[in-house]
Amino acid sequence: MTAPSAADAFPPELRLPKRRGVELFLLVGAVVVVVLGYVAVGLARTGTLPPDAARYAAGLGLLALLTHLVVRFRAPYADPLLLPIAVLLNGLGLVLIYRLDLATPGSRAAPAQLVWSTLGVGLFLVVVLVLRDHRVLQRYAYLSMAAALVLMLVPILFPAVNGAKIWVRAAGLSFQPAEFAKILLALFFAAHLAANRNALAYTGRRVWRLQLPTGRVLGPIVAVWLLSVGVLVLERDLGTSLLFFGLFVIMLYVATGRIGWIAVGLLLASAGAAAVALFEPHVHARVTDWLNPYATIEAGLGPSQLAQSLFAFAAGGTLGTGLGLGHSVLIGFAAKSDFILATAGEELGLSGLTAIFLLYALLVARGYRAGLSLPSPFGRLFAIGLASILALQVFVIAGGVMGLIPLTGMAMPFLAQGGSSVVTNWIIVALLIRISDSARRPLPVVETGVIARPEAPVEGTVK
Repeated sequence: MTAPSAADAFPPELRLPKRRGVELFLLVGAVVVVVLGYVAVGLARTGTLPPDAARYAAGLGLLALLTHLVVRFRAPYADPLLLPIAVLLNGLGLVLIYRLDLATPGSRAAPAQLVWSTLGVGLFLVVVLVLRDHRVLQRYAYLSMAAALVLMLVPILFPAVNGAKIWVRAAGLSFQPAEFAKILLALFFAAHLAANRNALAYTGRRVWRLQLPTGRVLGPIVAVWLLSVGVLVLERDLGTSLLFFGLFVIMLYVATGRIGWIAVGLLLASAGAAAVALFEPHVHARVTDWLNPYATIEAGLGPSQLAQSLFAFAAGGTLGTGLGLGHSVLIGFAAKSDFILATAGEELGLSGLTAIFLLYALLVARGYRAGLSLPSPFGRLFAIGLASILALQVFVIAGGVMGLIPLTGMAMPFLAQGGSSVVTNWIIVALLIRISDSARRPLPVVETGVIARPEAPVEGTVK
């Protein structure tokens, strides 16, 4: 009996490099960039180094190292770019808010933002440590849907702030429940669409070039979407309602592969935005300001927030005025939240603004890549949904601040002041890291020598 040749042996286990060393190197670079920015602001505003620069650098470095160690041991095959990009964007946001705090001594937001960022990192660690397999979440689709609707209904009971009922205030603290609801709705959309993707794509009536599914299949998800958008319209939260609508259309397109849904979505979004702009005074004022941002100047009332934002971008030019040397604080009460991108544009210039947008684009692209690498329909849709949330937020906020679309009053992911936003975005990054670890993890080789694919959960098992 002859010994088996090398050709007859079982194929070796497919191994991908873990690249945790790349992640650590990029994290060090991110911390260095943020600390240098912090020092530059101090030198520009006071002429001296910030007294707590060393403590700030140590704290940021410790948090970055802790997140890296948890990812290294609990998600060793995760995408090495996700965590460094999140740390860099969050750190730059803290620097910009600190810079604006120096120009507004009576309104300090950086300490609170630092606390919220630390809480976000803590929840990031919890998700990575506790959630071993993202597919477990598919079981709780309808529970997440119910929780999302409750979270969106709660702010109706509280008074409006700046024209919108999106805040819950208690014991001196405030947060936006809709920020957490967007993750829960993405989970529900992904689970329902994954369980019914064949029926969505191949059953129902064909109208023009669009295959309309049966009401039994599409009805539940459309009802949830309409209810959530209706609640947000009542709360005058146009930005989040636009985000939910875009998320619904994107995930429906990914599940069915039919481009007609995008066309239908654009038509419905345009019609809905026009109707809200006509009948809602708060939204109508924003649309009017968007159509003519210099109207208040012509009327002798001074520049509006949008006009000040456009002036800031123009003043920045290609290379910017330098950190701490701009005047975007003139924008007013929303300089640290809605309009913080104007500060980046003025003080970092077009080059710095382009770098920030590239970071967001890379973060979204890596999320898409993780989803497309998965064999499970639920994981694929969930990853794409989470990444699309970030993409839609950046588009809606940047478009509003730059005058491309009406202002919506949302927070730039990681960059702007907003505790609920930064915490939610850290949870999104944690989920993408868990999903990317599953996508890149090597496939086991069974005794027959055949590479085994990881089993997807049984379709339709959502509850």
